Amino acid sequence: MKLRTPISPHIHIRTTVTTVMLRVVAALIPGIVVYAWLFGAGVVINILFAIAVALTCEALMLKARGRPLRPFMSDGSAVVTAVLLAVALPPLSPWWLTLIGIAFAIVVAKHLFGGLGHNPFNPAMVAYVMLLISFPREMVLWAPPTALAEPPLDLMETLRAIFLGHYPGALSIDALSMATPLDQVKTQLGLEQSVAQTLAASPAFGILAGRGWEWINLAFLAGGVWLLRKRIIGWQIPVAMLGALAAMATIFYVIDPEHYASPLFHLLSGAAILGAFFIATDPVTAATTPRGRLIFGAGIGILTYVIRTWGGYPDGVAFAVLLMNMAAPTIDYYTQPRVYGRK
Repeated sequence: MKLRTPISPHIHIRTTVTTVMLRVVAALIPGIVVYAWLFGAGVVINILFAIAVALTCEALMLKARGRPLRPFMSDGSAVVTAVLLAVALPPLSPWWLTLIGIAFAIVVAKHLFGGLGHNPFNPAMVAYVMLLISFPREMVLWAPPTALAEPPLDLMETLRAIFLGHYPGALSIDALSMATPLDQVKTQLGLEQSVAQTLAASPAFGILAGRGWEWINLAFLAGGVWLLRKRIIGWQIPVAMLGALAAMATIFYVIDPEHYASPLFHLLSGAAILGAFFIATDPVTAATTPRGRLIFGAGIGILTYVIRTWGGYPDGVAFAVLLMNMAAPTIDYYTQPRVYGRK
């Protein structure tokens, strides 16, 4: 009698890396559309240019490492990195800033660590922090939203501003130095002005946060909820990050509403929503256990509030993500689920 070796059952799923990356890009589209509508076509131009640079750098690094081009070029990871970084940059940032950032993200933050699946830090956030530290002047060249710009730039003026550095007379280089809502609140609080006075004194603020920014973040929120419904990402990191950020903001807002912004302002300003659903949930650099994801997300939310409130930068999402990327292996080690059959 022959004994057959038992074969374990296998579950086959159709979700591939390419499918996941394409769905992430699709979920970003609502936010990008609102972004372009409110701040002009610069964000779209930056995205297209960033994708071209990312694919070129990806091909060069794969060729240098002796890896086949087709499977790695088609996985979509380079495109996602390019889109995330381009969205985080000012819409009228010069072309060389995007070029340096994308090249650094693909070459240094991704391939020098071994490529997709081996990078310990989120490549887009590594590049963003590098640019913020190395080129602080260019990283604050924010144009006002179209509702405040007189007149808004057309497509050709936007192209000349990005690739030639030629700005029309109505939009000088000084006008491009408009502070973001988070930066403006932080600066005015340092000048002993209350939050209410700051929000009321500047036309840059809308109903709940910066004018236009609340709608951009709500559009990114819609895309993030769609990713949750498609089970591309888990709920633990976004809920923990936004919950911790809101909890910290609520505590200090209740204590002193004159000097601390409201929870809604923090949630709908900066990169809080984008970071919670599209950056912190990176499966390679985030914690992987269920409890670990809750700790990981909460850590990002707490660090984001601390950096925003007492740090030297107005928005701390990128720094918070990188700090928790370093902590992810330790979090996974101490939050391993119980092995079946053991106490």
